[in-house]
Amino acid sequence: MDILQESLVPQVCLVPTPSLTFPPHITSFGYALTDCLAGHTGTLEYIQQTIKDLGSSYTLSTQNFTAVSGNVFNSRLVIGDKVISDARPMGNTPPTHHKQPVYGQLLTSGLGCHLSDFPKNPPKNWIALIKRGECAFGVKSENAGKAGASAAIVYNNEEGVLPGTLQDPTKDQVATFGIGLEDAKPWLEKLGNGTDVDSIAYIDAVVEKITTTNVIAQTTGGDQENCVMLGGHSDSVAEGPGINDDGSGTISLLEVAKQLTKFKVNNCVRFAWWAGEEEGLLGSNYYVSQLSKKENAKIRLFMDYDMMASPNFAYQIYNASNEENPTGSYELKKLYIDWYKSQGLNYTYIPFDGRSDYVGFITNGIPGGGIATGAEGVKTEAEALQFGGTAGLWFDPCYHQLCDDLTNVNMTAWEANTKLIAHPVAVYAKSFKGFPKREEAKMEVEGKDVVKMKWRGSKLII
Repeated sequence: MDILQESLVPQVCLVPTPSLTFPPHITSFGYALTDCLAGHTGTLEYIQQTIKDLGSSYTLSTQNFTAVSGNVFNSRLVIGDKVISDARPMGNTPPTHHKQPVYGQLLTSGLGCHLSDFPKNPPKNWIALIKRGECAFGVKSENAGKAGASAAIVYNNEEGVLPGTLQDPTKDQVATFGIGLEDAKPWLEKLGNGTDVDSIAYIDAVVEKITTTNVIAQTTGGDQENCVMLGGHSDSVAEGPGINDDGSGTISLLEVAKQLTKFKVNNCVRFAWWAGEEEGLLGSNYYVSQLSKKENAKIRLFMDYDMMASPNFAYQIYNASNEENPTGSYELKKLYIDWYKSQGLNYTYIPFDGRSDYVGFITNGIPGGGIATGAEGVKTEAEALQFGGTAGLWFDPCYHQLCDDLTNVNMTAWEANTKLIAHPVAVYAKSFKGFPKREEAKMEVEGKDVVKMKWRGSKLII
């Protein structure tokens, strides 16, 4: 199966770095940045042309929307005498003042959810050290700015680094980092003992509005009032070409769309390629937000396919239930389980917690689910016995990195999962017998997703 290599757009688009050279075989699968839109445009053109080549089998449409795009070009965080190498600038963070380093005394600021959490009468230049929890990171950063801080550092309330996002920018937000609990502990102890700690924060970043595009293809055949829907995202992070994340899912969808033209469908099938996923699931959420209740009700279920070919893979199923998600989500999960069992393949569950494009659907009453092969999670000894590969390494060691190129796919996993993607399409395109009928859609209340889901794509929001 060489379709994956054949279909990728031959273009690399990264922030220029003099020390980097790019081998000619590395290709791009789209970028979210304004300066890198050519790569993503090429991807969208390829998707649309592939669907057009299938003739009258599909109705093709596009949906333009405005998105907030953030990019960090350079950053550095120093606390006391230590460079915090694992410090991560928050998604959509503004730069430090004039894009220059800011110096100041580090001051603890509680959870930062209320202005009363911040120090009273702080020095002129200071940097807020805030604990993760209770409210969104964007609120913490905004309150730090209102309290007069030059920058903010949010530390994790559990082990591990903190890949967060501020989501929608506000005028009061300040340059904000996320750090791990282990990096924060020694300085919290010093500050607790009354020792002054100085800090230096530097972020060169840009946050801007761009226009980007979702691509939708729907079968011309089948009951147009009852649709099977599935999707993946067409963009990637600025740091990498995005071949596994999510070139793999994008190509799987195209392959299934091609093969489906050989069969008659009783229910319509709708394919979607989302833009702006890496910026916070923007395309899929925008799409669902534009549906009327009548159009919402036509979607019987939504299936999400993000990262189908991780090199150190596990066969992962989103652990959806009808108790916590729209009715029908469990039945879809059971279909995935039964297929893996029928093929003699092991499987495992992953949280259905908001990391991918199903969020907008399940928060608006549409049953959802999906499969994946793993991102930055570490494979356990038990998982290595189940699936092979190497325990102690990420499922995708090139997740959100430059090496997510054509060498970064496991074709065994990709082929198996592409067949599994085709399975529920075939089942439900034929009949929804035994699948729960749609309940009346309860449209999302603004802010509900922040409370219910702690992720927006690859970044935590709370």
